[in-house]
Amino acid sequence: MFLEATVPTINWQAVLDVIVNWVTTTGVKIILGLIALFIIFKIINMVCRRIERNLNKKNADKTISKVLVSILRKTIKILVFIVFLGFIGFETASIGAAIASCGVALGLALQGGLSNLAGGIIILLMRPFRIDDYIDAQGVSGTVTDIKLFYTVLTTPDNKVIMVPNGPLANGNIINYSMKDTRRVDLTFGIAYEADFYRAQEIISKVVLGHELVLKDPEPFVRMSEHADSSINIACRAWVNNADYWTVYFDVMEQVKKEFDANNISIPYPQVDVHITNAN
Repeated sequence: MFLEATVPTINWQAVLDVIVNWVTTTGVKIILGLIALFIIFKIINMVCRRIERNLNKKNADKTISKVLVSILRKTIKILVFIVFLGFIGFETASIGAAIASCGVALGLALQGGLSNLAGGIIILLMRPFRIDDYIDAQGVSGTVTDIKLFYTVLTTPDNKVIMVPNGPLANGNIINYSMKDTRRVDLTFGIAYEADFYRAQEIISKVVLGHELVLKDPEPFVRMSEHADSSINIACRAWVNNADYWTVYFDVMEQVKKEFDANNISIPYPQVDVHITNAN
């Protein structure tokens, strides 16, 4: 005796009613919520840009204003998104618990990231450098173009972008070339032992003192610094405004070489004397 298999029938009308009911209730809420979310995000971006412009007009610290506005923008967007989820029917309490659980898990998995976050907070509080400062740290150097919570962005003189993690950056040595208004140019010129030392010293002093960008206070320093293997070295130290450092550096190097040539003061270079003896 065989039993006939019964094929369940689908009530398409009931399915259509469910879909129509979902579209007219939850679907409409989702569409309206997404439209509102898009508009609110645009308003948040516009308001944050206006806040940043106003802070810049009031000569607020560029680093602090940029970072705070970025944090404010992201925080408000997260809160608005949570409100959107509650509007379309999600339980915000469960969302908060899920976020807390994810936070614990991410904290255990991303300990390096948390150290970078802590480093970012330390940098913002201690402010060892600011945006537009030229620094040397972690084996790289460049102009600070942005300070984020997890990493700092540097741009090198040849326009390369370097992202340095804030954790090692905050705990390592940082050389800030822009923090002080003035900077000292240190140069060393080598002359031959048979050259006229006093004349060479006079030429260097004349070139340095005659440069319009060299500060007269403190007074430039030009003295003999070393009896080297093949030359007498003359140290030259001059103070300049920070922005004029490289201009003065290259100008003085070129002008001293030109004056040395005009006054027959030779600059020695390494030489090797080879003596050949006849074994016979």
